[in-house]
Amino acid sequence: MVTPQGEPGPLWGGKPPGPPSSTGSPSALRKSTAAGVVLSTGAAESASGHAAGPAGSARADGVTASVDTAPGDTDAGAPGPDGRYRDGTKRADKDAADTGMVTPQGKPGPLRGGGASGPPSSTGSSSALRKSTRADIINRAKKWVSAKVPYSMEKYWSDGYRQDCSGYVSMAWKLDANEWTGSLAKYGTRIARAELQPGDMLLFHNLANPSKGSHVTIFGGWTDYTHTHYTAYEQTPPHTRKQTTPMAYWTNSGKYVPYRYKGLATATDAGSGTGAGGSGAAAFPGARSFGPGVSNTYVTQLGRMLVDRGGRRFYKVGPGAGWGDADRRATQAFQKAQGWKGKEADGIPGPHTWRLLMNGTGRNIPVSGSGSTSGGSRGSGSHAAPAFPGRGHFRPGRSSSHVERLGRQLVKKGYGTYYTTGPGPRWTEADRRNVEAFQRAQGWRGSESDGYPGPETWRRLFA
Repeated sequence: MVTPQGEPGPLWGGKPPGPPSSTGSPSALRKSTAAGVVLSTGAAESASGHAAGPAGSARADGVTASVDTAPGDTDAGAPGPDGRYRDGTKRADKDAADTGMVTPQGKPGPLRGGGASGPPSSTGSSSALRKSTRADIINRAKKWVSAKVPYSMEKYWSDGYRQDCSGYVSMAWKLDANEWTGSLAKYGTRIARAELQPGDMLLFHNLANPSKGSHVTIFGGWTDYTHTHYTAYEQTPPHTRKQTTPMAYWTNSGKYVPYRYKGLATATDAGSGTGAGGSGAAAFPGARSFGPGVSNTYVTQLGRMLVDRGGRRFYKVGPGAGWGDADRRATQAFQKAQGWKGKEADGIPGPHTWRLLMNGTGRNIPVSGSGSTSGGSRGSGSHAAPAFPGRGHFRPGRSSSHVERLGRQLVKKGYGTYYTTGPGPRWTEADRRNVEAFQRAQGWRGSESDGYPGPETWRRLFA
């Protein structure tokens, strides 16, 4: 795990540290850490009803806290001279198993830093929270992704929020202060994973040792029908990212708990967001809410969602409450991106169009140099996945534009880990390993995940 701390040493510098004291045994250290958590987070935990306790103790919300024992997050101390930890894990193995995430969180504090960290600024009740829709949460999350905000536990971005994972969620949920993984839960309502919707969060707070694996992500929507992977918005080194991620995370997956923001606005509150209680996407307001002469908050909401999905070029001004040709053209472009034709792509949103936009699913509006869909000049075929060029292009020694196109799409989808340079037109082992990672993310095994793309791999990759 990448951390900002240096290696163990004496206070105030000076001579190299001596041998560990008798109190430095693993068991003693763990007891000391647990005690420190009780003392430093007691106020925050009691406010949320989560009583701090020893590893393995049951919390008030039903989550069992424990120290993770997976490689990369074990309490194994520093590696010895042979490069191995006390549990026998090699340094290289431990580093490879970790995601590179810096996990220690600062305590709750004011926006923009300054002064001593204080107690949480709110009791976490929904009445004390700012109302926010799902679309608003995701839009704020995307701003940091676009800006590639650098990760830091000490610095604050221009909007006043701390540049670590909990500061990121504090920003996306528009909280009044910078919270941490130990206090975020009280601003949400715990839900089942099956109920996750865009804008919810997945939180792992290691109560026994917060610096070991604690992390939080914003749920951006499922990426497959099996619900084994989702789009995660997260703040992690080197900067904010949006990436397809296994449910619930690469490590400590079973310990992540889903929460829904207590201040989630209903359709009545903001003309968007969710249904009553914030349990899901807002119901379709009806076709009469859209079209020539109509002006309401639903039109504004539609326009904002279309802009978020690639429709910015259609709007010279706005989006706004009054229905205009820009709304029709942007809606039509989104419908055609789904492969729809005729009346299904007439530029007037129906229940299916609305659901895809509200849930953040379906295909985005593709980039276009012309910036126009007027008169149906943009054929629906331009929005479909490119035709599979054949297996023969993806073999050792082969070189073509199809290989480079494949590589760029892998990077776009978050599967470019094995590229040190490129991607380029020549097929390499890095291409094969990245394709294999994508195939395994679909739940495929054996010959189905051999790293060589077939028609179904191609279709899903470009979907």
